[in-house]
Amino acid sequence: MAHVIIVGAGQAGASCAARLRSKGFEGRITLIGEEPVPPYQRPPLSKAYLLGDMQRERLYLRPESFYVEQGITLKLGAPVRDIDPAAQTVRVGGETLHYDELVLTTGSRPRRLPAAIGGDLDGVMVVRGLHDVDTMAPRFAADARVLIVGGGYIGLEAAAVAAKRGMRVTLVEMADRILQRVAAPETSAFFRDLHARHGVDLREGVALDYLTGENGHVTGAVLGNGDSIDVDFVLVGVGIAPDTALAETAGLRLDNGIATDTHGRTSDPHIWAAGDCTSFPWRGQQLRLESVGNAIDQAECVADNILGLDRGYDAKPWFWSDQYNVKLQIAGLNTGYDRVVVRKGDGSGLSHWYYANDRLLAIDAMNDPRAYMVGKRLIEAGKSPDADLVRDPDTDLKALLKP
Repeated sequence: MAHVIIVGAGQAGASCAARLRSKGFEGRITLIGEEPVPPYQRPPLSKAYLLGDMQRERLYLRPESFYVEQGITLKLGAPVRDIDPAAQTVRVGGETLHYDELVLTTGSRPRRLPAAIGGDLDGVMVVRGLHDVDTMAPRFAADARVLIVGGGYIGLEAAAVAAKRGMRVTLVEMADRILQRVAAPETSAFFRDLHARHGVDLREGVALDYLTGENGHVTGAVLGNGDSIDVDFVLVGVGIAPDTALAETAGLRLDNGIATDTHGRTSDPHIWAAGDCTSFPWRGQQLRLESVGNAIDQAECVADNILGLDRGYDAKPWFWSDQYNVKLQIAGLNTGYDRVVVRKGDGSGLSHWYYANDRLLAIDAMNDPRAYMVGKRLIEAGKSPDADLVRDPDTDLKALLKP
């Protein structure tokens, strides 16, 4: 009986396993995870779960009974030691398991501060897994002083939660502006103003020089401009890196992640990959996406191809971020844009439309779900409405979808 082993029990791994069964795969499925809990959602960790608005059980993607009913063997709290592609085996603890097909859904790992600048002090934390959030939750108390390093979406979401808790929040971003790597100046300005109105001390164009501590615990920070800040703890949100350690030791080809073809197959014919750890061909480039939508869609595509359906993966990038009372929804990729069209929506709604010449690339929609849905459909259809029509608040957006 064929055996599919999936290494990485996150969103991608769980999606791949469920898809195999729903498509009629009758062989053995083993889903292996490092963490001692069933597959769960990560996005609510730093928001609803950290705020206490969501219980742990609601994080789980499916109840544990689902895996029993579907004949999916869960091996939790069980990091894989190595892969032997020639023998088609993986070693988990003292056990060696044979596979017919192997799927790597190892995700990503947060970048940490170097120990040389105090990154190893107690109280310097990252937001990635359930254990991270459970560890930091007791520190989220009113009037606690927190320094957040990094002005990307991870850092800004953490700042929003901390500010809502009544904490004294300082955020430092070494680039000229927050969100510089992923968004236009217009979007940066929107969120800069939003955080300022909630009392966040946001410092752009300022690097962290080093952290100071007493008895091994962080107590302060010195910035590149010489400023000193007293802190109770530090949250590091300076990005993530694909977890390729197992793939590298197995000799798989890497290219900003585990490189796959359009079907999700790696350089080894019996090893596949999906999710944050993976890069794949997309419109003339090798692309890696960090999003829930990509993790699900790519993992399901891999499952289909293990079953011989010969389906190419056509990514449809979309993302979201919740900060205070603002829901940001993003569709498309803005790489190469040369202008941004600003459209005012109903009430507090606002959207930023990214163009390269006359081609629509992406949209950032803040509390404007209608603009997001229309923009997403236009981008996926390869349609680019006239920028002046988009800018005009009297334009009926749905009319832009008509042939």
